[in-house]
Amino acid sequence: MEQESFENAEVAAVLNEKFVPVKVDREERPDVDAIYMSACQAMNGHGGWPLNVFITPDQKPFYAATYIPRNQMGSMPGIMDVLSQLSDIYRDDPERVAQVGNDISKALEPRALETRQLNINNVHTAFRAFTQQFDSSYGGFGSAPKFPSPHIVMYLLHYYHQFESEGALYMATSTLDAMASGGIRDHIGGGFSRYATDEAWLVPHFEKMLYDNALLLMAYTEAYQLTGETRYKEVVEEIIEYVHRDLTHEEGAFFCGEDADSEGEEGKFYVWTPEEIEDVLGEERGEQFAIEYGIDPAGNFEGKSIPNRINRPTAGWSDAERRGALQALYEHREKRVRPFRDEKILTSWNGWMIASMAKAGRVFQKEEWTTFAEEAYRFIETRLQDQNGRFKARWKDGDVQYDAYVDDYANMIWASTELYASTWKPEYIEKASAWAETMVSYYYDQENGGFFLTASDGESLLFRPKEAFDGAAPSGNSVAAVQLMRLARLSGKMEFERIAEKTWEAFSASIEQAPTAFGHLMQGLVLFHGDRKEVVIRPAQDDEAFRVKTYIQRAFHPEVTSLVAELETDLSRAAPFAEDYPVQNGKTTIYVCRDFSCHAPVHSTESMKYLFGTGQGEQ
Repeated sequence: MEQESFENAEVAAVLNEKFVPVKVDREERPDVDAIYMSACQAMNGHGGWPLNVFITPDQKPFYAATYIPRNQMGSMPGIMDVLSQLSDIYRDDPERVAQVGNDISKALEPRALETRQLNINNVHTAFRAFTQQFDSSYGGFGSAPKFPSPHIVMYLLHYYHQFESEGALYMATSTLDAMASGGIRDHIGGGFSRYATDEAWLVPHFEKMLYDNALLLMAYTEAYQLTGETRYKEVVEEIIEYVHRDLTHEEGAFFCGEDADSEGEEGKFYVWTPEEIEDVLGEERGEQFAIEYGIDPAGNFEGKSIPNRINRPTAGWSDAERRGALQALYEHREKRVRPFRDEKILTSWNGWMIASMAKAGRVFQKEEWTTFAEEAYRFIETRLQDQNGRFKARWKDGDVQYDAYVDDYANMIWASTELYASTWKPEYIEKASAWAETMVSYYYDQENGGFFLTASDGESLLFRPKEAFDGAAPSGNSVAAVQLMRLARLSGKMEFERIAEKTWEAFSASIEQAPTAFGHLMQGLVLFHGDRKEVVIRPAQDDEAFRVKTYIQRAFHPEVTSLVAELETDLSRAAPFAEDYPVQNGKTTIYVCRDFSCHAPVHSTESMKYLFGTGQGEQ
């Protein structure tokens, strides 16, 4: 529409004469997007982007559409006809416009829903629903277009860990393997595109987004924890290399992403011909690469080929030879015109990447990755907090705009809990607790439960949206609930857990109707109804301290909340209860507790692992 209509002088003249056109970046203003997407769905039965909404001066919508062609296309009117008709109706029949606006606005007003407690059966119901949606041929869920939805994969990994469900592990790893083989993964430069247009993950929409890569980084890291498969480690390394190289501001924070097109053609930067491959690698190596990565004369995308490993034979060369070939092709590709990079820095998306990079840093014992996460965290703290400690949503070239949304707080709390687990610096618990209190004060619905998208003292819009459904990424409510539950056990402030429970109860009716729309929240329910434990580790100057800390950092135990009270650190503000657990007999001392009721302390990693126990099968 930008090329067809908004850059057209005739269309622009009518828009500027008869309307007040406002272009909204939905990444910067998810509140505006949420309100008017709901209006579009109410008026048309469906939504989507681009989203075009015509509203009265008091913000009430009276017409909504997604794509509007430049000229009439079948039964779809062209934009000039739409503009002319709406202008006439607005001028000649204002009562009709007002009535439509009032009716739609009233229909969109939030209503308190019946709430009920959720239990472990809801978790199993969601699992069965995902099983029905699973694509056993190509991995993933549903049909094309296919989105990575890494939060669903993570739910399945957690389900497998808790209930020893091989089916959950199979769905998760099959999906990760299919995406890693497909063209949705950039085999040359690392990272993943936003979604695949086909069921086999071959042809992507080539746009690369920070949030997808952040959550996929988390999912592949957890898959490695559970399986030990090196192929997942390779994907993790590629994502981090891509993000650090191409999406990182010089001061450490992360940019939003890269466009799909360059020089006016989608995917031009990413596709190859056999001749290009041979020009770079030589005839023999070029033929080997073409066989292994699906580069052939017919092509798989508009006459050229997207590198992929879908059912491809192995060329028989060593890992070093393959890496050398990929590096040579990467260097050659860098001579092309790169896609445009969106250099907005969003608090919420940075929270996801900080959390994921911190987790990868500790699981793979890569201190530099944890350092990358801490640098981005410091940027958000210093550039995107005001003097009252309240977050802003967006930084761009020094310009800070927009009051924060609940997602900003929820995701930065997640970043804090992961950084604590990777560094054991109590400051991260303190900051997470402070931000959680702010989030509850300004965003929590004290009457009905759940979190509004916008703050209580924020800009007055048509209504305050409250989003719970997960889309391509987890909703703010889902992340808030899961992280408040974790933070309660880290800080000892159990009120956070009660708010988390009230949050998913607020959406219980929707969860029971469509459990697969709440994948991340279901991950929280797995933890809530699992065998949760708190571990307080008091390291001494002995060899066991290193072993127990390394195990805690690398193993997959989401049900375990770990506090490490180093002798030189002060946990008195962050987690006061931890101060009551002393070092005994000069040895590293480990307290394993359930709901803060503790076993006798132990002094070895093996004894601690024994007290962790194992999961249990589905009942």
